[in-house]
Amino acid sequence: MPGPPRAVAEVRSAVRPGLRSSPQPVLVACSGGADSVALAAALAFEGRSAGVRVGGVTVDHGLQPGSAERADRTTELLRGLGLDPVLVCRADVGAGGGPEAAARTARYAVLSGAAHAHGARVALGHTLDDQAETVLLGLGRGSGPRSVAGMVEERTADGVTWWRPLLAVRRDAAREACADQGLPVWDDPWNADPAFTRARLRAEVLPLLEEVLGGGVAPALARTAAQLREDLDALDDLAAARPRDVDLRVDGVAELPAALRRRVLRLWLIDRAVTDLQAVHLAAVDALLTRWRGQGRVDLPGGAGVVRTSGRLVVLAPGDRGSQHHDAPPDPEEPPA
Repeated sequence: MPGPPRAVAEVRSAVRPGLRSSPQPVLVACSGGADSVALAAALAFEGRSAGVRVGGVTVDHGLQPGSAERADRTTELLRGLGLDPVLVCRADVGAGGGPEAAARTARYAVLSGAAHAHGARVALGHTLDDQAETVLLGLGRGSGPRSVAGMVEERTADGVTWWRPLLAVRRDAAREACADQGLPVWDDPWNADPAFTRARLRAEVLPLLEEVLGGGVAPALARTAAQLREDLDALDDLAAARPRDVDLRVDGVAELPAALRRRVLRLWLIDRAVTDLQAVHLAAVDALLTRWRGQGRVDLPGGAGVVRTSGRLVVLAPGDRGSQHHDAPPDPEEPPA
């Protein structure tokens, strides 16, 4: 008896290990596009043999004409695949950060709420091609190595597990899997709108790179991201293993390599309830360790601050300007650290 078509088998194989690794129910986020429909079909098929309950969520952003009707058609498709429960959730999209970012923030808030309500993890249909685009966006924005490392297959945040089982599957394979199973798909016009950066990367930049570099660019970017994540995870583990007292001793931290030192500082500040840290904040605090010349308080998000005093870094509460004694600057003849 012949098996399923190649693309169908590839998508099913991609979801099978993660699906069988946990009995936790799954909610697949499905827009009606080829990637998420292929994912939903694979999870529906594999979920039965794995004994895992699989449901679906369609988010109606209300940003395009006919979005409510389109959401209804997607839920009909998901019910036809045997998913249960199948939910339609309306997202309240704000205006901050541009339309792409605002829609994403609203969508993840809705999905998070559905996951909590049903005790489920959320499966997302991001493919290898999405990963390559994410890596290029991170490179272009200069937002640090973690953004260049791209998306991870599984992460847990605020009690919700986000699962991306198709990160090694090409977008064309997902579309082919839908065609092989006779599943209708919807092509979001925003995905081809040159007003959006990701759409231009998809339509212009990646094809040009493929042409100039002789092909294989998207898989190469995905491999690079995976290798970089391994290095970053190792550094994060080393930083997490170091002691972080309430007041951080300068000795023992200042001489660490920069990549490790700044991670220690970041974790120490997060331990002190300082959040929304950016590179400029960490650089200023780092200067209290490595370029100490008697500088005063470093202001941080939320109104907190850091000063250096008695050989330690101290976090000051909002409103405390740090008028107490602090370390004297080094002798002018002393060479810089």
